[in-house]
Amino acid sequence: MKATTRFRRGLFVSLTAACFSLSIGILPARAQSADDIKVSVGKSVVIDYPEDIARISTSSPDVVDAVPATTREILLHGKALGSASVIVWSKSGQRTFYNVSVEPNLEPLRRLLKETFPNEDIHVQAARDSLSLTGKVSNQSIADRAAVLAAPLAKSVVNNLSIAIPGIDKQIVLRVKFAELNRQAIQAFGVNLLSTGALNTVGTASTQQFPGPTGSKLSGTIPGRSQGYTSEFNLSDLLNVFMFRPDLNLGAFIKALQQQQVLQILAEPNLVTTNGKEASFHVGGEFPIPVLQGGANAGSVTIQFREFGIRLTFNPFITPNRTIKMHVRPEVSTIDLSNAVTFSGFTIPALSTRKVETDIELGEGQSFVIGGLLDDRVTETMAKVPGLSSIPILGTIFKSRNENKTKTELIVLVTPEITTPLNINDPKPLPTFPREFLPNTTPNTPGAMSKAAPPRKKR
Repeated sequence: MKATTRFRRGLFVSLTAACFSLSIGILPARAQSADDIKVSVGKSVVIDYPEDIARISTSSPDVVDAVPATTREILLHGKALGSASVIVWSKSGQRTFYNVSVEPNLEPLRRLLKETFPNEDIHVQAARDSLSLTGKVSNQSIADRAAVLAAPLAKSVVNNLSIAIPGIDKQIVLRVKFAELNRQAIQAFGVNLLSTGALNTVGTASTQQFPGPTGSKLSGTIPGRSQGYTSEFNLSDLLNVFMFRPDLNLGAFIKALQQQQVLQILAEPNLVTTNGKEASFHVGGEFPIPVLQGGANAGSVTIQFREFGIRLTFNPFITPNRTIKMHVRPEVSTIDLSNAVTFSGFTIPALSTRKVETDIELGEGQSFVIGGLLDDRVTETMAKVPGLSSIPILGTIFKSRNENKTKTELIVLVTPEITTPLNINDPKPLPTFPREFLPNTTPNTPGAMSKAAPPRKKR
């Protein structure tokens, strides 16, 4: 009876202790939820553990190396791209799981992309064993080059770079006139087109290539005074650049010279180019030149062609102040038979070339002239009576010989204008009539010529 009573008391104490243990939380060891940790290849991270560490295990020792640094610190070292699970046991039996992802070290790649493409917006992100490139670049070539630079760091590269849509570049329209001026006729008129300093005339900017003639040595000059200085100037014998005043109605003046057969318009091209792009115009031809070959083809002759004529090249830039700065290269070349060379039965003509290279800056709608491209020609004409002119001695009576000397000057007039291309959704403008060469002028401008009256209708 006593033994049974003792057994019951012991069982009661055991059950009471078990219930007390459950109430104060002393339970068997259980696992905690896994944490995600990222580490770069060749880099290390330290994890602070809340308890004393008993043991550490990793699923992929080739990817990540996990060792205890102290009793409560874990050192993770990334060895290769990939992922691994790290399990930590504490001395109390607690288990903790860590999901470790080893990613490539992106800092060297980011620095390389920044140095290679300083003006591009490129971002690099890693996702396990692949890289993702995001951002916006100027063109497809830059996107391809960025992917090539990132390829050695990952098994695959996802190129999500987008191409920026380029803005609409401003365009420059160059309205050009090539005119040939009869210098003898214009001197007979007493016209001074390029009198510097005078009101309603043209300013000059000499190329300083050769010493120019002064106004006192030329006929038909008009002295002018403006802003405290005087100057005299006529059509220069040199290659010079002339800048028009916007209030000068030069278009009407040119029309008047055409009516008097003093000036002849040779060409009126309109050149369109974008900001910073070169535009050129060439009128003329090509002549053959025999070239003697050497080497294996020694003795053979091939034909090459050389250009001659009028060439004008512009390279305009739009400044922040909306002025137009241009690099101008005019050139005039003609065939010169007086300096021809005869070689192996071939007559090779020479080239007489006149060219200049200069820079000029002016506002939109303003004009300038390139003048001084002279041409002196001597024409000999002979008239005779057939039969009688062939009689010895007396035949000279029935002959007449006339020698005519002409001196012309080629001038190039240029007016640049800034224009912007239309967008797709912009309304298309209606066609307009051509404007005057200098649109800012009016018939009432001092020194300008009035427009001709419209023709009357016939009844």
